[in-house]
Amino acid sequence: MSTPSLLILPGDGIGPEVMAEVRKVIDWFKANRGLELDVSEDIVGGAAYDVHGTPITEETMAKAHEVDAVLLGAVGGPKYDDLDFSVKPERALLRLRKELDLFANLRPAQCFEALTQFSSLKPEVVAGLDIMIVRELTSGVYFGEPRGIITENNERVGINTQRYTESEIERVARASFELARKRNKKLCSMEKANVMESGVLWREVVQKIGDTEYPDVELSHMYADAGAMQLVRWPKQFDVIVTDNLFGDLLSDVAAMLTGSLGMLPSASLGAPRANGRPSAMYEPVHGSAPDIAGQGKANPIACILSFAMALRYSYDRGEDAKRLEDAIEKVLADGLRTGDLLGPKGGTPIGTAEMGDAIVAALASAQ
Repeated sequence: MSTPSLLILPGDGIGPEVMAEVRKVIDWFKANRGLELDVSEDIVGGAAYDVHGTPITEETMAKAHEVDAVLLGAVGGPKYDDLDFSVKPERALLRLRKELDLFANLRPAQCFEALTQFSSLKPEVVAGLDIMIVRELTSGVYFGEPRGIITENNERVGINTQRYTESEIERVARASFELARKRNKKLCSMEKANVMESGVLWREVVQKIGDTEYPDVELSHMYADAGAMQLVRWPKQFDVIVTDNLFGDLLSDVAAMLTGSLGMLPSASLGAPRANGRPSAMYEPVHGSAPDIAGQGKANPIACILSFAMALRYSYDRGEDAKRLEDAIEKVLADGLRTGDLLGPKGGTPIGTAEMGDAIVAALASAQ
């Protein structure tokens, strides 16, 4: 059996800085936990545009198809704002998602005990929060046709089309039911069936799959706007949420702030199983490229490190090591070590990006 593989794409802004800390973690697992991982690296986003005139080359795309998983840092920045839409850094991200057929985006929202004070909600509302939002990632309004800006009756009209097929809904629903079955057997599907035909179809398909294939999972339905309200009112009522591309984009950002900082949130985008049984996969922190602090050693690397933990769990079948890494992060936070985004009213010991990576590696070592 071939050695598991990982393609690292640091990208732009703080991407290279946080990825350097992931490298430290990978090296520790290789040296101390017998992790066999063939790691390669390439450029993407604005970094690739600067060199090649395109946000992702055909060669890089070919590598992404070959490896078991891609770990991406962040793309974009004001330097590239005036580029044509077709070559903006973010197009690399969309192409990776589309061509790798990464249809299920897993966005966990977990509130570490040491960080309950950073949530905008009361501590009792978010303490112990551990939910998962599954966002359909390769269809819906972001990809539907027709789209564009046209002139009609002497004025411009912007057009985007919300479109879903049964099979697109079925596969993300099954992925969500499977995840719910491994957690607390509870799934809430969110759409707008009251005003959108795509929502009507979404609800019908999810319900049918629940009834026929997953009777052991408690399924509920909620309109997406009501879901946003309930996430803020009492988020712990949910366990796994499945929703479409647009609503998933919005709801996962709402859930992100329940935990206190975007610098803490990882994500996984999974596709269909390949010949080796592993799904195609890409992992990335939820935060952006943060060009305002790039190169200053201020970035929080935890979201990117937690993204690697998700890779350990979902791509490399090393759930025990994923939990070991998550526990190490919990310990570092409990010890009061904080990057700038985590310095709140109760203070803490301020440290930089590299120091946070070193502390997590030290916590891994101390737990040996």
